Amino acid sequence: MSIPTVRRRTAAAVGEWPAQMPPVLRRIHELRGAFSPEQAQPALAQLLDPRLLGGLDAATALLEAAIASDRHIVVVGDFDCDGATACAVGVRGLRLLGARHVSHAVPNRVTHGYGLSPHLVDDLAALAPDLIVTVDHGIACHAGIAAAKARGWQVLVTDHHLPGPMLPPADAIVNPNLSGDGFPSKMLAGVGVMFYVLLALRRRLRDAGRFAAQAEPDLATLLDLVAVGTVADLVPLDQNNRALVGAGLRRLRSGKGCVGLRALAEVAGRDVRLLTAGDIGFALAPRINAAGRLDDMSLGIACLLSDDPGEARELASLLHAINGERRAVQQQMTDEAEAALARVSLDGVAPSVVCLFDAQWHPGVVGLVASRLKERLHRPAFAFAPSEPGSAQLRGSARSIPGFHIRDALAAVDSAHPGLIERFGGHAMAAGLSLSIEAFPRFEAALREAIERLLAPELLQAEVVTDGELQPDEFSRAIAECLRDGGPWGQAYPEPLFDGRFDVLSWRIVGERHLKMELSMQGMRINAIEFGGWQGRAPASSVHLAYRLVPDDYRGGDSIQLVVVHRQDLAEADPDARPREAAMPNC
Repeated sequence: MSIPTVRRRTAAAVGEWPAQMPPVLRRIHELRGAFSPEQAQPALAQLLDPRLLGGLDAATALLEAAIASDRHIVVVGDFDCDGATACAVGVRGLRLLGARHVSHAVPNRVTHGYGLSPHLVDDLAALAPDLIVTVDHGIACHAGIAAAKARGWQVLVTDHHLPGPMLPPADAIVNPNLSGDGFPSKMLAGVGVMFYVLLALRRRLRDAGRFAAQAEPDLATLLDLVAVGTVADLVPLDQNNRALVGAGLRRLRSGKGCVGLRALAEVAGRDVRLLTAGDIGFALAPRINAAGRLDDMSLGIACLLSDDPGEARELASLLHAINGERRAVQQQMTDEAEAALARVSLDGVAPSVVCLFDAQWHPGVVGLVASRLKERLHRPAFAFAPSEPGSAQLRGSARSIPGFHIRDALAAVDSAHPGLIERFGGHAMAAGLSLSIEAFPRFEAALREAIERLLAPELLQAEVVTDGELQPDEFSRAIAECLRDGGPWGQAYPEPLFDGRFDVLSWRIVGERHLKMELSMQGMRINAIEFGGWQGRAPASSVHLAYRLVPDDYRGGDSIQLVVVHRQDLAEADPDARPREAAMPNC
């Protein structure tokens, strides 16, 4: 396991800020490359013009004709949160813009596989669609799109995944990552691409005079869903995505979000008035994702499409229960993965890439296992499971470390060994693939060769990058709330993280494996918690911490708390130190 080093960010310039903005928040934004309020918290009016995105003329022509002729439009989603929210945005948005015959469908992970497959096309025939609109997939669905076209259906692909050397035979494709596309932001999530299609369609209908005698539909009502899908898919929060996410969060906090998202916040124990991007990533998105991982994503989409509060609460409760099951399955699989890794690691040193398969694993959870292994070991990680129990087909998920493009690594393997990988796709940090169980040993060897050739050794050194130290007067509730609300924070625009030295006055174990500490710094007493921090030995009497400053809502009032993400002991712990509440690790 790579022991992280702590490095502090440096800013390239000093920005221009309103006098009322706390200096620490100004510094945070400057360290992320934003030097004005417009760059730090962009307004919706600063969104990039849809006319810059390629393929929209052909896409909106298809949709306009389908609406005018009352054709049957079927929006086909995907079985992750981005795909589910994109599906909900597509269905809601098309109905707002006048489509009267809109249905939706989503592949089942086990029975259909990924995306618009020929098998899914066979099942969609019962719906008799005229136009298929794919969201968050389609760019790699050559066979499925060909099958749909053979039935006489039109196909519009909206996607953000990187394309292969050949494009599918769709009637129109909208994807900012197509070669030669001039859209300045390549970071749109699938839900963001679909939202841009709707913006362009509204403009086309406006120019055609469709709204001359009626109020123009307000597509801002979809931004709560756009925010959730964007955060959940871990796309970088560039300025354009921050404008989308910020607007969606404001909608949710004002109580105007769709009833399904409000119900999910309720079952997750989150106050919707204080909802953050972190709450989306750690509370709402996992519950939506759980449906696609262990059950059927149609449950998640139904929750997002519901306008009935009672139905939405019932569906949210069901998703909450499925998520609890997912967590148990994930923990078991992760424990098994770590045990397997311990058997193959040499001298306690993890190989340059982790690639594991277990015949008993669930294909819907392998991505989470790969992510956990990547976080613990700071290595690219692959996890595979049978596509269904007893199947000879494997489905795998990959997660990468900063600086290493995992889809490019798969492309290198595919180029050197044609046919070894049956199918793959993804991004720089995450990818999915399929191959036969017979091919797994050859794939593992080819993958190791490619990664050892392509991966710079220095990338294997984990880093914790912080925003420096907080001053004593900045350890306050007001600053904690300012940091919480000063985002949105997320991928490539990270939540504020600080570091400094503290004395440990006392500590105790909570929830079996979390470490609760009382700290001292320059005469101040500060509460802290390190989730998963209990490793069987007491913390030292003096520690260097990387931490987040957050309001302590449990204690209320002016209370604050440090959430520790990295701890380095600076001195031996007092041998007489004991947990305050119990001496047993499982108290």
